[in-house]
Amino acid sequence: MNLADIKKLHQKKYRQSLGHYLVEGEHLVLELQKAAARQPCLRASELYVTGAYEHWQSPFKTHLINDRQMAQLADTRTPPGILAVVPMPDSPPGPEPGEKAIYLHEAQDPGNLGTILRTLAWFGGFRCLLSPGSVDPYNPKVVRASMGALFHVPLETEVTLVSLTGRYQSLACLDLNGHSLTSEAFSEHDCYLFGNEARGVPRDALAQLQAAPYTIHGRGQIDSLNLASAVNMCTYELMRGE
Repeated sequence: MNLADIKKLHQKKYRQSLGHYLVEGEHLVLELQKAAARQPCLRASELYVTGAYEHWQSPFKTHLINDRQMAQLADTRTPPGILAVVPMPDSPPGPEPGEKAIYLHEAQDPGNLGTILRTLAWFGGFRCLLSPGSVDPYNPKVVRASMGALFHVPLETEVTLVSLTGRYQSLACLDLNGHSLTSEAFSEHDCYLFGNEARGVPRDALAQLQAAPYTIHGRGQIDSLNLASAVNMCTYELMRGE
Protein backbone atom coordinates (compact mmCIF):
# COMPACT_ATOMS: atom_id res chain seq x y z
CA MET A 1 0.00 0.00 0.00
CA ASN A 2 1.43 3.40 -0.95
CA LEU A 3 1.68 6.33 1.45
CA ALA A 4 -1.19 8.21 -0.20
CA ASP A 5 -3.54 5.29 0.47
CA ILE A 6 -2.31 4.91 4.04
CA LYS A 7 -3.16 8.57 4.71
CA LYS A 8 -6.72 7.88 3.54
CA LEU A 9 -7.19 5.30 6.32
CA HIS A 10 -8.19 8.11 8.68
CA GLN A 11 -11.57 8.00 6.94
CA LYS A 12 -14.03 5.15 7.45
CA LYS A 13 -14.98 4.81 3.78
CA TYR A 14 -11.35 4.20 2.84
CA ARG A 15 -10.77 1.81 5.75
CA GLN A 16 -13.67 -0.21 4.40
CA SER A 17 -12.66 -0.04 0.74
CA LEU A 18 -8.97 -0.70 1.36
CA GLY A 19 -9.60 -3.24 4.13
CA HIS A 20 -7.02 -1.84 6.56
CA TYR A 21 -6.76 0.46 9.56
CA LEU A 22 -4.00 2.27 11.44
CA VAL A 23 -2.34 1.56 14.78
CA GLU A 24 0.01 4.17 16.23
CA GLY A 25 2.59 4.15 19.02
CA GLU A 26 4.86 1.69 20.82
CA HIS A 27 2.27 0.20 23.18
CA LEU A 28 -0.30 -0.51 20.48
CA VAL A 29 2.30 -1.98 18.13
CA LEU A 30 3.56 -4.25 20.92
CA GLU A 31 -0.01 -5.41 21.61
CA LEU A 32 -0.49 -6.01 17.90
CA GLN A 33 2.67 -8.13 17.75
CA LYS A 34 1.51 -10.18 20.76
CA ALA A 35 -1.90 -10.73 19.17
CA ALA A 36 -0.36 -11.66 15.80
CA ALA A 37 1.38 -14.62 17.44
CA ARG A 38 -2.08 -16.13 17.99
CA GLN A 39 -4.06 -14.62 15.12
CA PRO A 40 -2.69 -15.40 11.64
CA CYS A 41 -4.78 -12.67 9.98
CA LEU A 42 -2.75 -9.99 11.80
CA ARG A 43 0.58 -11.27 10.52
CA ALA A 44 0.08 -9.42 7.22
CA SER A 45 0.37 -6.10 9.09
CA GLU A 46 3.12 -3.75 7.90
CA LEU A 47 5.17 -1.40 10.03
CA TYR A 48 6.20 2.18 9.17
CA VAL A 49 8.94 3.74 11.31
CA THR A 50 11.17 6.79 11.43
CA GLY A 51 14.89 6.62 12.18
CA ALA A 52 14.23 6.57 15.92
CA TYR A 53 12.64 3.11 15.53
CA GLU A 54 14.83 1.80 12.73
CA HIS A 55 16.01 -1.14 14.85
CA TRP A 56 12.58 -2.07 16.27
CA GLN A 57 12.24 -5.86 16.45
CA SER A 58 9.10 -6.92 14.63
CA PRO A 59 7.75 -9.93 12.72
CA PHE A 60 6.11 -7.54 10.25
CA LYS A 61 7.46 -6.16 7.01
CA THR A 62 8.98 -2.82 8.01
CA HIS A 63 9.33 0.41 6.00
CA LEU A 64 11.64 3.26 6.98
CA ILE A 65 10.16 6.73 6.33
CA ASN A 66 11.20 10.24 7.29
CA ASP A 67 9.63 12.47 9.96
CA ARG A 68 7.69 14.54 7.43
CA GLN A 69 6.10 11.44 5.93
CA MET A 70 5.24 10.12 9.40
CA ALA A 71 3.54 13.43 10.26
CA GLN A 72 1.39 13.06 7.16
CA LEU A 73 0.36 9.50 8.02
CA ALA A 74 -0.18 9.82 11.77
CA ASP A 75 -3.52 10.84 13.29
CA THR A 76 -1.99 12.18 16.50
CA ARG A 77 -0.79 15.77 16.88
CA THR A 78 2.66 14.58 17.97
CA PRO A 79 3.49 11.60 15.71
CA PRO A 80 4.99 8.70 17.69
CA GLY A 81 7.44 7.64 15.00
CA ILE A 82 5.99 4.15 14.67
CA LEU A 83 2.71 2.94 13.20
CA ALA A 84 1.28 -0.18 11.64
CA VAL A 85 -1.15 -0.75 8.80
CA VAL A 86 -3.36 -3.61 9.93
CA PRO A 87 -5.73 -5.75 7.81
CA MET A 88 -9.37 -5.77 8.84
CA PRO A 89 -10.41 -9.13 10.31
CA ASP A 90 -12.46 -11.30 7.96
CA SER A 91 -14.74 -12.50 10.72
CA PRO A 92 -14.51 -12.94 14.50
CA PRO A 93 -13.87 -16.39 15.97
CA GLY A 94 -16.88 -18.43 17.02
CA PRO A 95 -18.15 -18.20 20.60
CA GLU A 96 -16.24 -19.98 23.34
CA PRO A 97 -18.06 -22.09 25.95
CA GLY A 98 -19.50 -19.82 28.62
CA GLU A 99 -18.89 -16.66 26.61
CA LYS A 100 -21.28 -13.75 27.16
CA ALA A 101 -22.13 -10.98 24.71
CA ILE A 102 -22.19 -7.24 25.34
CA TYR A 103 -24.45 -5.52 22.80
CA LEU A 104 -24.03 -1.76 22.26
CA HIS A 105 -26.92 -0.01 20.52
CA GLU A 106 -25.77 3.02 18.52
CA ALA A 107 -22.83 3.78 20.81
CA GLN A 108 -21.35 7.02 19.49
CA ASP A 109 -18.42 8.03 21.67
CA PRO A 110 -15.01 6.64 20.61
CA GLY A 111 -13.62 6.95 24.13
CA ASN A 112 -16.52 4.99 25.58
CA LEU A 113 -16.09 2.16 23.10
CA GLY A 114 -12.32 2.02 23.64
CA THR A 115 -12.81 1.89 27.41
CA ILE A 116 -15.44 -0.83 27.10
CA LEU A 117 -13.13 -2.94 24.96
CA ARG A 118 -10.37 -2.56 27.58
CA THR A 119 -12.75 -3.80 30.26
CA LEU A 120 -13.89 -6.79 28.19
CA ALA A 121 -10.29 -7.69 27.38
CA TRP A 122 -9.31 -7.42 31.05
CA PHE A 123 -11.97 -9.83 32.25
CA GLY A 124 -12.05 -12.08 29.18
CA GLY A 125 -14.93 -14.30 28.14
CA PHE A 126 -16.90 -11.50 26.47
CA ARG A 127 -17.89 -10.73 22.87
CA CYS A 128 -18.71 -7.18 21.79
CA LEU A 129 -21.59 -6.65 19.36
CA LEU A 130 -22.14 -3.24 17.75
CA SER A 131 -25.41 -2.17 16.19
CA PRO A 132 -25.72 -0.31 12.88
CA GLY A 133 -25.11 3.39 13.54
CA SER A 134 -22.42 2.76 16.14
CA VAL A 135 -19.00 4.39 16.03
CA ASP A 136 -16.51 2.56 13.82
CA PRO A 137 -14.32 0.41 16.12
CA TYR A 138 -11.38 0.99 13.76
CA ASN A 139 -11.65 4.76 14.14
CA PRO A 140 -8.17 5.94 15.28
CA LYS A 141 -9.64 7.41 18.48
CA VAL A 142 -11.26 4.08 19.39
CA VAL A 143 -8.06 2.19 18.58
CA ARG A 144 -6.02 4.46 20.86
CA ALA A 145 -8.58 4.39 23.67
CA SER A 146 -8.71 0.59 23.55
CA MET A 147 -4.94 0.43 24.32
CA GLY A 148 -4.67 -2.77 22.28
CA ALA A 149 -7.81 -4.43 23.66
CA LEU A 150 -9.24 -4.25 20.13
CA PHE A 151 -6.98 -7.17 19.20
CA HIS A 152 -8.15 -9.37 22.06
CA VAL A 153 -11.97 -9.07 22.08
CA PRO A 154 -14.19 -10.86 19.52
CA LEU A 155 -15.94 -7.98 17.79
CA GLU A 156 -18.91 -7.87 15.43
CA THR A 157 -20.36 -4.82 13.69
CA GLU A 158 -23.73 -4.09 12.05
CA VAL A 159 -25.54 -6.51 14.38
CA THR A 160 -29.26 -5.65 14.44
CA LEU A 161 -31.46 -5.84 17.52
CA VAL A 162 -33.89 -8.20 15.80
CA SER A 163 -31.11 -10.71 15.12
CA LEU A 164 -30.41 -11.22 18.82
CA THR A 165 -33.38 -13.48 19.53
CA GLY A 166 -32.12 -15.96 16.95
CA ARG A 167 -28.71 -16.10 18.61
CA TYR A 168 -29.36 -15.84 22.34
CA GLN A 169 -31.92 -17.53 24.54
CA SER A 170 -31.86 -14.96 27.33
CA LEU A 171 -31.32 -11.19 27.11
CA ALA A 172 -30.88 -8.55 29.82
CA CYS A 173 -30.82 -4.76 29.89
CA LEU A 174 -30.51 -1.89 32.35
CA ASP A 175 -33.61 -0.10 33.63
CA LEU A 176 -34.12 2.25 36.57
CA ASN A 177 -37.00 0.05 37.74
CA GLY A 178 -35.29 -3.28 37.18
CA HIS A 179 -34.11 -6.00 39.54
CA SER A 180 -30.93 -5.50 41.51
CA LEU A 181 -27.70 -6.05 39.63
CA THR A 182 -26.51 -8.16 42.55
CA SER A 183 -29.33 -10.69 42.20
CA GLU A 184 -28.27 -14.22 41.25
CA ALA A 185 -30.41 -14.10 38.12
CA PHE A 186 -28.26 -11.35 36.59
CA SER A 187 -25.50 -13.77 35.67
CA GLU A 188 -27.84 -16.26 34.01
CA HIS A 189 -28.31 -14.37 30.73
CA ASP A 190 -26.40 -14.80 27.48
CA CYS A 191 -26.46 -11.25 26.09
CA TYR A 192 -26.54 -7.85 27.83
CA LEU A 193 -27.92 -4.80 26.02
CA PHE A 194 -26.65 -1.24 26.51
CA GLY A 195 -28.04 1.79 24.72
CA ASN A 196 -26.92 4.96 23.05
CA GLU A 197 -25.32 7.48 25.42
CA ALA A 198 -28.34 9.83 25.19
CA ARG A 199 -31.30 7.69 24.07
CA GLY A 200 -30.66 4.20 25.39
CA VAL A 201 -32.25 1.20 23.69
CA PRO A 202 -35.76 1.80 22.24
CA ARG A 203 -38.36 0.55 24.74
CA ASP A 204 -40.49 -1.10 22.08
CA ALA A 205 -37.47 -3.13 20.98
CA LEU A 206 -36.72 -4.20 24.55
CA ALA A 207 -40.33 -5.33 24.96
CA GLN A 208 -40.19 -7.39 21.77
CA LEU A 209 -36.88 -8.93 22.82
CA GLN A 210 -38.27 -9.65 26.29
CA ALA A 211 -35.03 -8.43 27.84
CA ALA A 212 -34.97 -8.84 31.62
CA PRO A 213 -34.49 -5.44 33.33
CA TYR A 214 -31.83 -4.77 35.99
CA THR A 215 -30.70 -1.62 37.73
CA ILE A 216 -27.48 -0.27 39.21
CA HIS A 217 -28.62 1.22 42.50
CA GLY A 218 -27.34 4.69 43.32
CA ARG A 219 -28.04 7.27 46.00
CA GLY A 220 -27.14 10.42 44.08
CA GLN A 221 -29.25 13.05 42.38
CA ILE A 222 -28.70 12.16 38.70
CA ASP A 223 -30.61 9.53 36.76
CA SER A 224 -28.00 8.13 34.37
CA LEU A 225 -24.50 6.71 34.21
CA ASN A 226 -21.80 7.04 31.59
CA LEU A 227 -22.12 4.13 29.14
CA ALA A 228 -18.61 2.79 29.76
CA SER A 229 -19.10 3.04 33.53
CA ALA A 230 -22.35 1.07 33.32
CA VAL A 231 -20.73 -1.68 31.24
CA ASN A 232 -17.75 -1.78 33.60
CA MET A 233 -19.98 -2.28 36.64
CA CYS A 234 -22.06 -4.96 34.96
CA THR A 235 -19.12 -6.97 33.67
CA TYR A 236 -17.42 -6.76 37.07
CA GLU A 237 -20.58 -8.07 38.70
CA LEU A 238 -20.75 -10.93 36.20
CA MET A 239 -17.15 -11.92 36.85
CA ARG A 240 -17.50 -11.49 40.62
CA GLY A 241 -20.30 -13.99 40.66
CA GLU A 242 -18.22 -16.75 39.10
